Amino acid sequence: QVQLVESGGGLVQAGGSLRLSCAASGGTFRRYAMAWFRQSPGKERESVAEISGSGIGTYYLDSVKGRFTISRDNAKNTVYLQMNSLKPEDTGVYYCAAGDLITVRTTPHYWGQGTQVTVSS
Repeated sequence: QVQLVESGGGLVQAGGSLRLSCAASGGTFRRYAMAWFRQSPGKERESVAEISGSGIGTYYLDSVKGRFTISRDNAKNTVYLQMNSLKPEDTGVYYCAAGDLITVRTTPHYWGQGTQVTVSS
């Protein structure tokens, strides 16, 4: 069983930056692809960024490309999401998830509890 704990959310003005962290425990971290999901008010939860177990492969939702960067430190069992040039539409609860590379976007095995990100205009 893998436990995921997110941190780093908060309130920021449009154009600002935040760095989310997700600490994993209870499993072999490097075996899992990791993803950050976002659930915005009135919208379904969507994957905004994913990274392979090695850290070589990444995916980004079109609307965050060039602004968000996902990375991981397998020695620290932690995945990060650096968010720059934030927009009000980036507001939502951000969840960390772990799973298999092919299916982490659709059926992750594990979820964190979420961290709120609010971007004011």
